[in-house]
Amino acid sequence: MSSLQFQNDLDRLVAVLPDKVRKYVSYAQMEDVIEIVLDIGRTPEVRHSGGRIEYLGEEVVTEEDISYITQRIQDFTSDNRSGIPGTLHRISAIRNRQGKVIGLTCRIGRVVTGTIACIKDICMMGKSILFLGRPGVGKTTKLREISRLVADELGKRVVVVDTSNEIAGDGDTPHPAIGHARRMQVSQPQYQKDIMIEAVENHTPEVIVVDEIGTEEEAQAARTIAERGVMLIATAHGNSLESLIKNPTLSDLVGGVQSVTLGDDEARRRSSQKTVLEREKQPTFDIVIEILDRNTLAVYKDTAEAVDYILRGWPIRPEIRKVDKTYVEEAKPKQEAKPEPSITEQINALEQKINPSDSLKYSFSRQKYVEDVKNFKKIYLYAVSRTIVEKVIERLDLNAEITRNLDEADIVIAHKNFAKGGAKILSTANDYRLQIFFVKTNSMAQIQKVLKDALQITEASETLQGYYDDAERALDEAKAAINKILAGAEHIELQPQNQHIRKLQHELVEQHNLTSKSVGEGENRHLKIVGGQDFNKKIS
Repeated sequence: MSSLQFQNDLDRLVAVLPDKVRKYVSYAQMEDVIEIVLDIGRTPEVRHSGGRIEYLGEEVVTEEDISYITQRIQDFTSDNRSGIPGTLHRISAIRNRQGKVIGLTCRIGRVVTGTIACIKDICMMGKSILFLGRPGVGKTTKLREISRLVADELGKRVVVVDTSNEIAGDGDTPHPAIGHARRMQVSQPQYQKDIMIEAVENHTPEVIVVDEIGTEEEAQAARTIAERGVMLIATAHGNSLESLIKNPTLSDLVGGVQSVTLGDDEARRRSSQKTVLEREKQPTFDIVIEILDRNTLAVYKDTAEAVDYILRGWPIRPEIRKVDKTYVEEAKPKQEAKPEPSITEQINALEQKINPSDSLKYSFSRQKYVEDVKNFKKIYLYAVSRTIVEKVIERLDLNAEITRNLDEADIVIAHKNFAKGGAKILSTANDYRLQIFFVKTNSMAQIQKVLKDALQITEASETLQGYYDDAERALDEAKAAINKILAGAEHIELQPQNQHIRKLQHELVEQHNLTSKSVGEGENRHLKIVGGQDFNKKIS
């Protein structure tokens, strides 16, 4: 926002203040002000961004002063908020037990540009993004700027679901800060979920922007929007991804958490309890960004992977991006000249060992098994568990997705018990000349077997999955050893592993403030973990 525009907006706020407050307010003084606070019986306060509080004069606020302001602004909504049309300023009320307004918080609204410069590439990927961060750290400011970016620079149809007019200001005309994005106002906070669905059904948006998803119903509405192929940009209550996972109300935004009981053999293999937590489904948001402070963002580019790692206790390092810098800061020692390889790069290196001649045919990542685009399959399900199919597709990194439209499908998977009697869906599938595969039960093993047959899974992909399973087993072994060290063991040696898997084990040990080094030669090289900080660690 230009200085002139900010001054004009500030003048409109100052105009509704009583004389005893207005005479102390100057434009130069307000450059870093967050809010003006007026409480009956107390001196008016100006609160600055650095935490400094300045008192305006010596006269206390009276009932007449509060009434003077409330008569010049629009009526408060049920959440006790109001605003000044055409500006981003927000005025919130404090009431006594009888409902009378006895205090006002006049929050200064500004348009701040450049706050998403370091994540502009992510915002233009077309993926759904969830912002997390404490109040006042700049979440709404970033939503406002992303709305303008996507609407104006990418030319997409953007609808802002604006609860309490936080994003686009008060009044019937949205603030210019959101560019050509359209705005749907929400009269009461409890109706936000309904307006979110209405926006999709009535206005054909490509992108929906929502501030503060805070209830289970709103989380479900967000999932409904994402499943319809609409890009979703939102903020949610919570300071970090880990805290969001633990929040039963909102954990569905990142895939949800379910308790799974392992068999005896699997529990022993993992050296864990029989009951463990696992992600329940695909996350609503593809990317999660934690706003650590106004200039620092932690980016998780793959939400599903990040949640899996956190639930398993594996090491996970987000990308750290700085608002005032044009590069990405990686979490690595400064003396390293070469960036530390990511898990994808490590597994790609493993892939080369499997069969170098196949290296151009297969590219393995944690979330997607990529073959030629022509081999991509859309699957239509009939009486088959969608949740289990999604988990199998993800677990085996299959080049496929589920479709709700039979005319878009390449193959059909149906439950054998429901195929008796000539189901109309299956008859239509035959008319479309679609291949139909049948499952006997809605079990993970049965669905996995049928999916492998339907998609003609190759031996190479099975071998790659084996390497990923090896990494999981190795990290589970390291976790069990760490627990024994913390319980008092002096040192523990792990099973031999290759260099790439040992690297992951070293990182896991480091996260628990323990030390480790690789010992042994050749195929017998393995980790030795000890307690304390006096052990010279050598990662190889």
